[in-house]
Parts: sequence; structure tokens; C-alpha cells
Amino acid sequence: MTSKPVAMAARRERAVRAAVEQGLLGPDQPVVGLLDVAGIRAAAAELRAAFEEVVTPGTPVLHAFAVKAAALVPVLRLLADEGLGCEVASPGELALARAAGVTPDRIVLDSPAKTPAELREALDLGIAVNADNPQELDRLGELVGDHADPPAPLGLRINPQVGGGSIDAMSTATATSKFGVALQDPGAREWVVRAFAERPWLTRLHAHVGSQGCPLELMTAGIRAAYELAEEINGAVGRQQIDALDIGGGLPVNFASDEITPTYREYAQLLRSTVPGLFDGRYKLVTEFGRSLLAKSGLVLARVEYTKSAGGRPIAVTHAGAQLATRTVFAPEAWPLRVLAYDAEGRPKAGGSSDGQVPQDIAGPCCFAGDLVARDRPLPELVAGDLVGLLDTGAYYFSNHFAYNSLPRPGIHGFDATNGDGEVRFATVREPQTVDEIVAESGAAHALGLSRLR
Repeated sequence: MTSKPVAMAARRERAVRAAVEQGLLGPDQPVVGLLDVAGIRAAAAELRAAFEEVVTPGTPVLHAFAVKAAALVPVLRLLADEGLGCEVASPGELALARAAGVTPDRIVLDSPAKTPAELREALDLGIAVNADNPQELDRLGELVGDHADPPAPLGLRINPQVGGGSIDAMSTATATSKFGVALQDPGAREWVVRAFAERPWLTRLHAHVGSQGCPLELMTAGIRAAYELAEEINGAVGRQQIDALDIGGGLPVNFASDEITPTYREYAQLLRSTVPGLFDGRYKLVTEFGRSLLAKSGLVLARVEYTKSAGGRPIAVTHAGAQLATRTVFAPEAWPLRVLAYDAEGRPKAGGSSDGQVPQDIAGPCCFAGDLVARDRPLPELVAGDLVGLLDTGAYYFSNHFAYNSLPRPGIHGFDATNGDGEVRFATVREPQTVDEIVAESGAAHALGLSRLR
């Protein structure tokens, strides 16, 4: 294991112990999310550096974090401090980005279902918009009117239809994907060229092949298709109308170990060799990475409430299940998580060698039989009061809560474990949700509303 993963693991171990010592979890707060601030900063720096290596000096590059991966204002602000903007796909995500202090010129609006009000707000604020389909492009045209120079950059998303990766639900460039204009459908390419020729205010192309499960070669094939289309359009109109390419994100994450692979540098270098014209300075670039910036820096820490056995298999019942690890519970083959075992003080459990481990299920608190985050997983034998850590959960696991059984959203805390004196400092990202808040969200103010209907 290289030095970076070793350092990450060491920070994580210190943070787990400190979280217990400082009372961030215990019998009354049995689950908590932890974010490694140093890891997030390092990921952002590696992303910036990777593209600085390949672009012509002076080329504008906006790295817009995909807010859906961690819709948390303090996280967005941290990334903004590290030079990143935001890619948003809803009014809520836009509001979060603005609350984090991200300026409109560093926000991109992508969504397959934007209302007229959403489009109007984006234009009024000066936020870049990528239209998803011909009908939305017409709607944008009505809002832009006769303005040759709209208040924000406007683009069109295309689906290069280069194929899917190993997870179908994460592949957005298949033949029948719901996203963008399907470029290889009969007449589609000609329509796109004509659409740009008729709309001089349309100046961007957007393509995104997918995320987890998509190999780098597939991703670069999709970006090459977008680049070649941009060249064709600019040639057809006789000028460089398209001046920016939004190449999406989608760098997959290694969920098997602490190693960070593939890297942003590997992807950027492959893009340069596959699509050299992308980096010659003629096109501004926008990226939309999400999972790869946050996943490795997150840890869900949950208390083992009970242990039991069924059919001869030990089961550890914890407070982290489908309400947090929704994808892992419902699609475990596609979204497996590593699990670490700690004792009640937050120290790694003994039995790290294979002969000291016991195959056991790690169950969550939801009332259905499939609520398991790990099945038959060899781990040091867990007992009530121990802790389990779900690794690589910094993206999608903290802000995409599944409110099954009205279980509360856990508190989330960022940590800094880089001090040489061994101190671990925590900062609140989100307070634990209270029962009163759950009741209020569930319509308590309208409790008699249905009863009064006749």
C-alpha cells in the first residue's frame, strides 16, 4: 500500500477513537458520519493538478462538483475554498450551492426535467444551463428571445451512445439512455448541427458517459464523440460558435481497498492521448466529478446493538442499514462496502488474520429481512457495544437518506487528524435529526386535515 492510503487509514483510525472519546456516538447516538477534511482537500488538489498538466496554459477550466454526491452546505463550501464550483440538478441543489457561497458563474445546471421557472431563474442569475432535449431547447429559446448574447452560457447535452459499463443504472451513454439527444439515432446528428446553426447563442456541448462501473476507455470514447461533433458544428457555421465542452465526471472509485485507482491524472492523460484537440486552448472545459472527490474520505460508524445467530450464522444488528447504505442493501453486487470492526472504545478489534475471523452478517435497523450491509463477511467476532465502520461512504451515503421506518438522519462531522500532537479536531457538518423534526416533516401541522374532509 502506498503512502497516501497508509496516511488515510491512520487518520481514520485516530478519528474513530476520538469520536468515541468525544461523545459523537454512543448509546443515545448510535450512528455517525465522519469526513476526512485532509482527504477531501487532497482529492480536489489532485483533480486540479491532473488537468493543469494537460491543458494549454491559460485555458479556463471549471471543475464543478456534482452536488448530488454530497448535498451538504459545509462540504460545498470546503470544495469552493479549494477552487471548485457546483453542478446542480434541482432547485434544492442550486439553493445549497448558493448557500455555500458559490457564485453563479461557477454553477452549472443539468437536469432532464427543468421547469420554466427553473430555467428562468438560472438565466436571471447568470448560471450556465445544459439543455437536455429538443423541447427544452425550444423552451430556452423562448426565454432567450432575440438576445444574441444571453446572460449565461447555454449548451446542449448529447448522448454519444458509446455503450454501458458494468452497472446499467449508472451508464448514461447507452442506446436508450434517458439523458441528452441520442446522437446515433436516425437524423439526430443532422438535427444537432442545424440546431446550433439556428441558435447562435448556443455555445456549449455536454456529454457524460456514466460513473461507477464505466472504464476510462469508454468515458474517453464518449468525450471524443462530443469533441468531434463540436468540430463539425463549428465547421458548418464557419466560426467557433462552440467555445466550451462540458465533459461531465464519472471517474469510478475503487471500493476494494484504500488505494485510489484510477486517478484523475490517469484519466486526464488518457483524454489527452485520445482527444488531443480538447486541450489545445480553443475550448473552455467543464468537469462534473462527484463520487471520486468524496467517497474515500467518508466513514459511517455504527454501534452494534445486539448480536444473535440464525441458521448457524452470526448476525450483528447495527444502526446503519438501508436508510444510509440504500444502494448497498438493494444492489450489493454492484455496491459492496468494506467493513471494519472496532471495540466499544473505537480501537480496531483483534482477529485481523483470516484464522481469527468469523463469517457474519452485518444487519441494519430497518424492518425488512434484506436490510444487510454485508453478508457472510469474515470479521473479528462482534459483540454488543462494538462498532462497525462502513468505508468509502463519503459520497451518496450521507445526504441521500432513505427514510424507511422514519429513522433519523445521523449527525455528520468533519475531522482533522493531521496535527502532529495527536489531537483530532471535529467540526459539525449536520446535526443529528430529531424525532420532533421527523414528526414536523411528516405533516404534524396538518394532523386533522384529512379528518375534516367530507
